[in-house]
Amino acid sequence: MSYAIIASQPGDTSVLTRVDRPTPHPASGQVVIRHAAIGVNFIDIYFRQGVYPWPVEKDLILGSEGAGIIEALGEGVSGFQIGQRVAYTLPNGSYATHRAVPASHVVALPDDIPFEIAAAVMLKGLTAHYLIHDSYRVQAGETVLFHAAAGGVGMLAGQWLAAKGVNAIGTAGGAAKVALARAHGFWEVCDYQAEDFVPFVKALTKGHGVSAVYDSVGVTTVMGSLNCLATFGTLVSFGQSAGAPDQLRVGDLARASLRLTRPSLFHHAANRLWLEQAASDLFQMIRQGSIKVRVDLTLPLVEAAAAHVAMAGRQTTGSIVLIP
Repeated sequence: MSYAIIASQPGDTSVLTRVDRPTPHPASGQVVIRHAAIGVNFIDIYFRQGVYPWPVEKDLILGSEGAGIIEALGEGVSGFQIGQRVAYTLPNGSYATHRAVPASHVVALPDDIPFEIAAAVMLKGLTAHYLIHDSYRVQAGETVLFHAAAGGVGMLAGQWLAAKGVNAIGTAGGAAKVALARAHGFWEVCDYQAEDFVPFVKALTKGHGVSAVYDSVGVTTVMGSLNCLATFGTLVSFGQSAGAPDQLRVGDLARASLRLTRPSLFHHAANRLWLEQAASDLFQMIRQGSIKVRVDLTLPLVEAAAAHVAMAGRQTTGSIVLIP
């Protein structure tokens, strides 16, 4: 037997309940993973609330990343074996003790990467990877702006950008989070609770603006993000933690021949070659100490609702991990 945490319908954390169920069996091309650790992300909250459309009518199992041990192999699976340590990121389904996952979405987990670290970085770390290597391939010496610099993705990206020789400006709320972002690779950090980030960025860049802005906040930042861009700059909108940036119009890009992209990790991860290389890069950055992973809160899987409350209430700055 196994159990899962389901959202019975879109709503607040009261819709999350535990459901016992038979341990899943692998279909062709799948592996069954016994989870050792499960990551919690804002996308889980978006799905729970119904901001993102559900793939089922009711009883949705949330969670988009996990790490554990392979317990069963489906027909046609090669390259993996029972007992192997693995990790993955895939929309929904990970808030469970066991999960059947397509082998094409699974990567081998090196012995020197703990399960909790893997569960904390598969979604956020691979997101940081595609943002700075694919959405806008930033080069050493360039200056970029990254919102929510003290968040899970932000702290990973800040360290990665610093390792690449990039001048990364961050935004964060409050002195403690500003200090945290600075400690994770950011060159300069604007406390958006105390000052407007647009003149802050313009002053640092002597009025020229930045090559790219990475914006996961949305409605409260998107227009300011445009104002921070240099001519031919790129706005990478990859989330909406404050609400959808619907006020942005295509014509707004004409002010400086700006570019806009709205990427998704799961489109990148569907490419097996990309997934293997990006995960290898991520694990190597962790292994060599260029990226240090911060896990702020570890809770039992049955306390998933408390994890959502903590994340939505900005009570944490690093990652939250659930343990079955």
